[in-house]
Amino acid sequence: MAIAVPPALSLPVIEAAFPRQLHPYWPRLQEQTRTWLLEKRLMSADKVAEYADGLCYTDLMAGFYLGAAEEVLQAIADFSAWFFVWDDRHDRDVVHHRPGAWRRLRGLLHTVLESPRHHLHHEDALVAGFADSVLRLYAFLPATWNARFARHFHEVIDAYDQEFHNRTRGIVPGVEEYLALRRLTFAHWIWTDLLEPSAGRELPDTVRKHPAYRRAALLSQEFAAWYNDLCSLPKELAGDEVHNLGISLITHEGLTLEQAIAELRRRIEECISEFLIAEEEVLWFAEELTDGTVRGKELGTAVQSCVTNMRNWFSSVYWFHHESGRYMVDNWEDRATPPYVDNEAAGEK
Repeated sequence: MAIAVPPALSLPVIEAAFPRQLHPYWPRLQEQTRTWLLEKRLMSADKVAEYADGLCYTDLMAGFYLGAAEEVLQAIADFSAWFFVWDDRHDRDVVHHRPGAWRRLRGLLHTVLESPRHHLHHEDALVAGFADSVLRLYAFLPATWNARFARHFHEVIDAYDQEFHNRTRGIVPGVEEYLALRRLTFAHWIWTDLLEPSAGRELPDTVRKHPAYRRAALLSQEFAAWYNDLCSLPKELAGDEVHNLGISLITHEGLTLEQAIAELRRRIEECISEFLIAEEEVLWFAEELTDGTVRGKELGTAVQSCVTNMRNWFSSVYWFHHESGRYMVDNWEDRATPPYVDNEAAGEK
């Protein structure tokens, strides 16, 4: 299916050098996540029926974690759908000035990470859905991976709290401050952590902290975050947002909108070219790990799987932004209010 990508958002290098793939489980994945959203009351039945498939949340994950066992991919896709719903709740708490609701939710999410089983039946569907997701993700790898995932997600929650503070006070962070915060609000290290259950094993610190591996992982996520900023700039300007690299460039660097878009594109394109270099280095590293031992072969194969999926992230993110109803602002009745969210005072109950 040919998608018309607007010239301002077109990246020919992605279309040419990053072929798109989808996990063969994808059609079932879509169906199961739709059912999960309903069962967990994360979206109303009418919203699920009208918008769930068009939002393409499962497409995004099915294009990223190739090679994952079906059970693993399903857990990741459901978690990803939850993450988007949480992001929308956070946004509505900002828009409707609900600091008390946000503070309660923030505290509960921190608690769930440490004891998910105790919150499976929480009255707030967002809390219960998170508990279900976390418990399932914790089942695949050892406790050391679980602790790392929890540590990384505690940081994500705190970053969302900082964003809440900035948005409710109209504070546009400076460029460097924004870039550091964006790595957390976009959950760079969460999506990177999830490469490991997809590959079927936890990677030792010596591998994860290897400069080439860490750089390739960071670049794949930076591309996604910055391309998201480029695509969502109209939506976020319409909604009086303060968290977008383009908005930080306009506010703190004195750039015009056109110049900010050009600078975003420059950074994004540089990200792609640097990833291609880092990718080669990781593949060499994977070969070095394959030292003739069984453990070496397994580790080298896992690293190859992870870096291949880092590459897949580029095309998956790119096409997601042109297929998902999440970014089709011009089709919304109110450009500041997504039609797929329940806009009542969720969280105040």
